[in-house]
Amino acid sequence: MSSHALLSPSSSERWINCPPSAKENVGGDTGSSYAQQGTDAHALCEYKVKKTLGYSVRDPTEDLTYFDEEMSECTDAYCEYVMEQVQAAKACCPDPLVLVEQRLDFTRWVAESFGTADCVIVADGVMTVIDFKYGLGVLVEADNNSQMRMYALGALHLFESIYDIQTVRMTIFQPRRDNVSTAEISAEELLSWADEVLIPAAILAAKGEGDYKAGKHCQFCKVKATCRKRAEYNLQLAQYDFAVPDTLADDEISMILDRAETFIGWINDIKDYALEQAISGKQYPGFKVVEGRSNRRYTNDDAVAAVVTDAGYDPYERKLMGVTAMTKLLGKKKFDTLLGTLIEKPKGKPTMVPVSDKRPAWNSATEEFKEENENE
Repeated sequence: MSSHALLSPSSSERWINCPPSAKENVGGDTGSSYAQQGTDAHALCEYKVKKTLGYSVRDPTEDLTYFDEEMSECTDAYCEYVMEQVQAAKACCPDPLVLVEQRLDFTRWVAESFGTADCVIVADGVMTVIDFKYGLGVLVEADNNSQMRMYALGALHLFESIYDIQTVRMTIFQPRRDNVSTAEISAEELLSWADEVLIPAAILAAKGEGDYKAGKHCQFCKVKATCRKRAEYNLQLAQYDFAVPDTLADDEISMILDRAETFIGWINDIKDYALEQAISGKQYPGFKVVEGRSNRRYTNDDAVAAVVTDAGYDPYERKLMGVTAMTKLLGKKKFDTLLGTLIEKPKGKPTMVPVSDKRPAWNSATEEFKEENENE
């Protein structure tokens, strides 16, 4: 059996929404520095949790390619969070079961599908599934998260005959985004979702059948640049010819806003794909590959510094490190101790987001002034 399931939990959002895409994405992905970073961080998480639980485990730090202070602090925070959940579980069960890097089998619902849950805590009444995300680029939410639901199903299958599990709690722990997202669902609702949504989609996906469907789930699809359904989905915006906003109805503006990020991502995917193909020799009518603009640079920094110094000038400029760089230099704890009172976080610029976003609605200065007057 391959190490990557065709219908894996991590890609489930895509193949549930677009079943035939499963066959388009067969084969392992090429490794990346981001993937290795995640692997290193997960190894450290596993070690720290198991050590805290009393297991005899080997410290993997010296074997990690991307270990740094940030990774150390993020994995410490994860371990602390897991142990907090273990203590909470003991409130309803004197001896909860804690599983770390637990292999799960989903073949009861999805043929030849398997995966590994970062942490599962099983107690009478409640089962908790925790997934550590080290990625920084994409904010991951637990609500309606099919990957988390599949992990929960696998864990439920293992222990439903031993524990009376009525509620399933699923948490995404994403420390580099300050994101701890939790969703709850009853075991009954979870099993109904599996029967009504997961199984039918998996049957179609395994056969390469069903309808192609475009959406946010296209982000990590291998054929996202050339998929015709995705092109049709995004080109629907062209019917408006990018008219000035006041000629559009409110519901039309809402539709465009809803698709804006997806549309921009699709355009960039097409450009990247076309450039790669053109560099390899493909000709696109009306376009050519040229050398892009570049900036001048020194051929030897040390030599430049020596020449300028000899000429009587100081070739260096001093600049205070940014907050992120300073945090890495000092470490988060020392940074907070030394500079905590010297840090402020100004209000961010207004931005449009879906109503599902958990951030509170922004108040304009006028609205804030009005509220202050009303409270006087």
